[in-house]
Amino acid sequence: MAEKVSALASFGEIAEEIRAELSRQDLLREEALVLSRQTIRAAALSIRATHRQEFGEAEDRLSEARQYLQRLHEIVVNCPLFSSLGYITDAEKEYAEACLTCALIRDRPIPRPEELSVPVAPYLNALGETVGELRRSILDALRQDVLSHCEAHLETMQQIYDFLTTVDFPEALTGGLRRTTDTVRRILENTRADLTLALRQRKLEQALKAAEKRLP
Repeated sequence: MAEKVSALASFGEIAEEIRAELSRQDLLREEALVLSRQTIRAAALSIRATHRQEFGEAEDRLSEARQYLQRLHEIVVNCPLFSSLGYITDAEKEYAEACLTCALIRDRPIPRPEELSVPVAPYLNALGETVGELRRSILDALRQDVLSHCEAHLETMQQIYDFLTTVDFPEALTGGLRRTTDTVRRILENTRADLTLALRQRKLEQALKAAEKRLP
């Protein structure tokens, strides 16, 4: 009988330890949720500032997002199970997208995944989503009738798409990249059509102006 009591007492200690560990993980989970939202918001603000050419503000928001993401990664180290949670991957992807967008629009070398401390899968999807940001930059330039960087941005979009189509690995490794690549293809086709139309329109206007000058 004494042995049974001893065994139950030991089980009670284990049960308390488990509750304490789950409480610790739950607190970290709540913190991770908040940090994920903060990372995504700071990344979105950075992208917005980049499109407005407010590059100092963009860098500040990137620095802010980077700090949130570093803390997220510390939490993952303490709770490895969290590494597969969607909201952590989303935060990594949005941060990478903001960094890549800033680099591409400013015509700077793009950072590697390890430089951003972002796994390959969210990095690849972020790279795909930057194509949408480049389209936005092209459309903004078309509205302002400034076409100097449009063709270069379109070529970058094409290079990204060409690369993504060669990443032929299981979806479990690439984080649903096939869907992102399909979206990139549609964005690329629409942007090429828009830019081609705008360039033709400009050539027509230039030809008309030249013809008017030749009139007596």
